[in-house]
Amino acid sequence: MRSGLRSGQLAEAAGVHQQTLRYYERRGLLAEPDRTLGGHRLYPPETVTIVRVIKTAQRLGFTLDEVAELLSVDVHRHGRRPEAGLRARAQAKLAEVERKIADLSVIRETLREAVAAGCDDLVTCAESPRCPLPFVELTSQAGC
Repeated sequence: MRSGLRSGQLAEAAGVHQQTLRYYERRGLLAEPDRTLGGHRLYPPETVTIVRVIKTAQRLGFTLDEVAELLSVDVHRHGRRPEAGLRARAQAKLAEVERKIADLSVIRETLREAVAAGCDDLVTCAESPRCPLPFVELTSQAGC
């Protein structure tokens, strides 16, 4: 009998559902596993680490397409450029997250100001000089 982990064992060890494993296979994130004589999937033990890496990368904000690229770069190390790896992609993702945090900070402050100004109705608030919401004024020069 071949050694390895069946789908349920792998899913439990990696903390995911069995459907997640099949989805990752369809997306090309996991290699198609061997099969037992009965047709059950049989994954190599190191697949637990790969699934955990995928889930961790997702929690860090990487899309599955980005994860697939990272995994393919890792598999083909011999031909990769230094900038194609995790470090460069993590730096880019960090910059993206920092931009989102800055945007969210502005939104938070604007919402705090709206609450403090007592804005209960968007139309009424838009007409009030006290309204802190950034309504865009449309003029005839704007091309409308």
